Amino acid sequence: MSNKHTILATAAVALTLFTATIGTAKGRNNGVMTHQADGTYIVNTTTLCANVKGFGGPTPLQVYIKNNKVVKVEPLDNHETPKFFARVKSALLGQWHGMTVKKAATTDVDGVSGATYSSRAVKANVKAAVKYYQKYK
Repeated sequence: MSNKHTILATAAVALTLFTATIGTAKGRNNGVMTHQADGTYIVNTTTLCANVKGFGGPTPLQVYIKNNKVVKVEPLDNHETPKFFARVKSALLGQWHGMTVKKAATTDVDGVSGATYSSRAVKANVKAAVKYYQKYK
């Protein structure tokens, strides 16, 4: 390979790495947030909150945001006790519906009695998701 080809190959690799780094720094291409055609942003907290634990481990969510309001909070696969997490799903996840992202980032909604660890983890996931949205949308 000639020097010219070596330089071009090196430049191509450097450009690819630079582009990937910039994309990640801006919150893009990392799978945390997607944008749908209808204007809804979906923030997935699987990697964003990997260290946030409920009773049985991480409690990842998908938080749907449209027009700067939370429209849905959806749990992803987790290892929480099904009986208790069912209570979290029915009593806690809907508390953010219609809430502005600014309010959702600072409001401390009521947890579910008997599911304290799960509630804390879900609340931390939602706050992280809306803060991520505010920073990278």
